[in-house]
Amino acid sequence: MQKINFVVVGKIKESFYREAVAEYVKRLSRFAKVEIKELAEGVSPDAETADILRAVRGYTIALAIEGEKYSSEKLANKLQKLCDAGKEISFIIGSSCGLSNDVKQSADCLMSFSDMTFPHQLMRVILAEQVYRAFMINSGATYHK
Repeated sequence: MQKINFVVVGKIKESFYREAVAEYVKRLSRFAKVEIKELAEGVSPDAETADILRAVRGYTIALAIEGEKYSSEKLANKLQKLCDAGKEISFIIGSSCGLSNDVKQSADCLMSFSDMTFPHQLMRVILAEQVYRAFMINSGATYHK
C-alpha cells in the first residue's frame, strides 16, 4: 500500500481543524497508509531543520510560497507517477515562521498553493483534502468537479 507522510511543525489547537484533517486522513486510508508526524515548534525555522529532515522519508514535497503551483489534475498526475514508481511520499508544512533554506534545498519539490499566506493549521486541512482529491481523480471517482 502507498505510504504518505505529513511532516508538520506545531500542533493544531482548534478542534475543527483536527476533525477536518482526521476526516481526510480517514478517506485517504483506502488508498494509502497515512502518517502525520507532528514536530515541536522551534524558535526559528533553522531550529526546526534537524527534526524535519529526520522525519521525512522518500520523495519530499515541501510547501513553500515560492514553489511551483499545481492544479488538482497536475498534482494527481505527479502523485500517480510517484506511486507507480513505488515511492514513499512526504509532504512538509513548516511552522508559522516558514521553512529553513536547508529544508527547502533538501526537498525534491517545492509546491505552492497560492501567493497568499495561510495559517499553517488551515494548510494541513487544505493539503489533506488536495491529496485525497488527487487519489480520487486517479481512481476515476466523481469527487473531483
